[in-house]
Amino acid sequence: MKGISLCLHSAILPDLPLEEVVSLAARIGYASVEVACWPAGRADRRYAGVTHIDPDRLDGDAAKRVEGLFGAAGVAIGALCYAPNPLSPDDGEASFAAAHLKKVITAAASLRVGVVVTFVGRDQYRSLEDNWPAFRRTWPPLVSFAADHGVKLAIENCPMLFTRDEWPGGRNMAYCPAVWRKMFQEISSPAFGLTYDPSHLVWQHIDYVKPLREFADRIFHVHAKDARIDRDRLDDVGILACPLEYHTTKIPGLGDVNWRRFLAALTDIRYEGVVSVEVEDRAFEHSREGRERALRQSAAYLRQFLAS
Repeated sequence: MKGISLCLHSAILPDLPLEEVVSLAARIGYASVEVACWPAGRADRRYAGVTHIDPDRLDGDAAKRVEGLFGAAGVAIGALCYAPNPLSPDDGEASFAAAHLKKVITAAASLRVGVVVTFVGRDQYRSLEDNWPAFRRTWPPLVSFAADHGVKLAIENCPMLFTRDEWPGGRNMAYCPAVWRKMFQEISSPAFGLTYDPSHLVWQHIDYVKPLREFADRIFHVHAKDARIDRDRLDDVGILACPLEYHTTKIPGLGDVNWRRFLAALTDIRYEGVVSVEVEDRAFEHSREGRERALRQSAAYLRQFLAS
C-alpha cells in the first residue's frame, strides 16, 4: 500500500518561480506539488491565473527540464491544476476553457502526471437541470481525450458561489453527492472522478465523511482546506446569504473539519494518493513569509494523522 502523502498546491505562491516552489516544498517536507497551469496572464479571480507550468511553452525540452527540476529536489508532481468554466454561457469563455484544458491534459501526459484537477463548470443563470444538456455536449469528449492520453480528470467539488458576480447559481455544478452520482451515471469512464475537498461540504452542512465510501473509486485527489462557520452570523443572515458572509476559509486545523476523522475514513476506503494543502486563508496572505508559515503549519498539523 502506497498510503497518503502531503502535496503543496502552488497557487498560493504566485510570486515564486517554479524552481523556488519546488525548493520550498522540499524544505518543508512535502512529497509533491500540485502545479497551477492557468494560461499566462489570464487571472480572473483569487488563486486563478497562476502559471507555474505553461502548457503553451511545454515542448519536449521544457518537459525534460521540469522533470529534472522535480527529480533533483526529490519532489513529485502530484497533479496539474486548471479550474475554469467550460460550461460558461459565454461561448468564447467556454471554448477557450475546454481548449486550454486539453493543453493541460497533454502537458500532464508529457510529464507522466496521472491527474489533472479542474472544474466541470456551470451556467450560473440556469438551473442545475438546465445545465445537463451542455454537460453532455462538453464533457464526454474531454474525458475521452484525457483517457486517450492516460490522464484522469479530477473534478473539484467547489460550488464557485462566493462573490456577487457568481450568483445566483455558482460556476461549478459538481458541488454535492447528488450531482456527482448523476455525473458518473452520465460518464462512466474510469478517467472521470473527483478532487474531494471537505471544506466545501462543511459550509453546505453536508457530512464530509459519509460520501467517501460511495465514491471511493472516484476520488482521485484530495484538497486539504478547512472552513470555519460563524454560527452567530449564520443565525443572523441564514443559509441564503452569500456563503462568505457566514464562513471563513482556514488552513487545516483552524476550522471545523475533524481531520482525524476525515483522514481515518480515507484510509478505510484505501485511498492511496496525495492530500494537497490548498491555502486560501486570508490571515496568512499578507506576506510571502505568512504564506510559507501557513504551508509549514498545515503540514505539521496533518502529519500527526498520517503514517510516516
